[in-house]
Amino acid sequence: MRHVPVVLDTDFDGARFGAACAAHGGRRLHYIALAPRPVDARHLPHEWRTQWPPCVPGQHRMVSRDGLVTLDVLIGEPDACLAQLSAQVDEAYLAWVPASVPVLARLMRDGARLQAVHLDEAQRAALQKNGFVFDENRLRAVFYARRGEHVPAVAPERHAIVIGAGVAGAAVCERLASRGWKVTLIERHAQAASEASGNLAGIFMPLPSKDDNIATRLVRAAYLYALRYWKRLGGIGAAIEGQQCGVLQLPRDGAHAQVQRHIAASGLYPPELARWLEVAEASAKLGAPAPDGAWWFAEGGWARPSSVCAAMLDACGTLLTRLFSTSALRLERGDGEWLVRDADGTLLAAAPTVILAAGTGALDFAQAASLPLDAVRGQVTHLQEGTLPGVPFVVCREAYMTPAHDGIVCVGASYDVDTDRSVRASSQQENLQKIASILHIPPFTAPLAGRTGFRCVATDRLPLAGALPDPGVPGRCENLRDVPRWPGLYGLLGFASRGLIWAPLAAELLACQLEGEPLPLEIQLAAALDPARFLLRERRRAS
Repeated sequence: MRHVPVVLDTDFDGARFGAACAAHGGRRLHYIALAPRPVDARHLPHEWRTQWPPCVPGQHRMVSRDGLVTLDVLIGEPDACLAQLSAQVDEAYLAWVPASVPVLARLMRDGARLQAVHLDEAQRAALQKNGFVFDENRLRAVFYARRGEHVPAVAPERHAIVIGAGVAGAAVCERLASRGWKVTLIERHAQAASEASGNLAGIFMPLPSKDDNIATRLVRAAYLYALRYWKRLGGIGAAIEGQQCGVLQLPRDGAHAQVQRHIAASGLYPPELARWLEVAEASAKLGAPAPDGAWWFAEGGWARPSSVCAAMLDACGTLLTRLFSTSALRLERGDGEWLVRDADGTLLAAAPTVILAAGTGALDFAQAASLPLDAVRGQVTHLQEGTLPGVPFVVCREAYMTPAHDGIVCVGASYDVDTDRSVRASSQQENLQKIASILHIPPFTAPLAGRTGFRCVATDRLPLAGALPDPGVPGRCENLRDVPRWPGLYGLLGFASRGLIWAPLAAELLACQLEGEPLPLEIQLAAALDPARFLLRERRRAS
């Protein structure tokens, strides 16, 4: 692990951020800033102004063009944001004293420096009680951890084996290679993106909800992170095949539309992220009746997953070794590393770290066989351009339709529980009926054409990103940290139908865990993705 200095600013200030960047010129810096009020990004340098997130709650990660500076901005109530931060801070600028000083102390590395704007005696005493030692200035302090509180981790060899070359596997290869890791990628097919990531188009958009629940917050974080990440790779429509053409999402019915109107009226979603269109505007945009209105996601669109995979793998450069047309079926642990073998027992690769990113194929390995993952069949229909009324953006309700590209319109996808890999007429007709209903056109037929893939779905419909649990080790578990884990074995699994946007953020989360860097998600959201959550629930019920 390489130590990257981490700075915490409890009230974002552009000048202060600029000075910190200048002081670390040519070296890596991780700057974390709370933003308790809207920030006028127009005064920031161009590379940050163009990445600045919409004013929606959550943690937003941005990276400089040269990759040296990472900026995390946490939007929301500042004490709540601080409590959800996972980082070890070297330097803190304190514009205000948190309601719970131990929360601040938890974030400080031994020997970290603190500078405050103003402190009264009670605040200074609270800081001193929690390990801060002030100098004669009385506004500057050094944090001294209690003995044994922080034990440096032993860094493993920075070499990982990734199994599975879909969007999940390709994303974690890129995120690790960007940090200098050597990566060996094993894929049973002859090329990347041959399973669920092989569809011609995947759509991307946010997911508004009335209560802004964990799933909604996770999708929003993944969506916004993916938009910034793809720009760094060269951009949708350039390095990545696709269009950021917008997505029009229609409600299921009138009752569902009323819920969406309440969400829109809450003010949580700025129009650049999500804008509610009433009936007349929605109908005019669609060119067909939209009797219940619609959401318009201006920055949404579609991308070809295989081109996203290619861009991510190409970005790895010489740090990536590809072992394709190679089936990894067995994992063995010995002498501090994992041995990956094929069906005949032949050794394919060895490394201290293995990441399973093969969808339900992960269940073929004994160490992951107990994970609650299912394969859900999805058939996409391919229509010749002109078969349907042309729409220059993505339209979706129970089904979706992409704009024509290379003469093909994609309509789908079915949601079936069987294992039939063929392209069948019944699923195609279901797709066509749904899109005909959306466009208010008569039922129609088309030549059988399309593709069938299988989504990997967890029982709680959230992805798995992190260290895999070892159910063979007995013991009572009260918290995620109590759950036994396989040493050096991780998973990026269960991305369901949102793998395109899930992959970059989940891969960044895992890379940060491996490197000991600040996490790109709030603690609560990272915990919701922890692969050990299922075993924890099971053992809590049994106790």
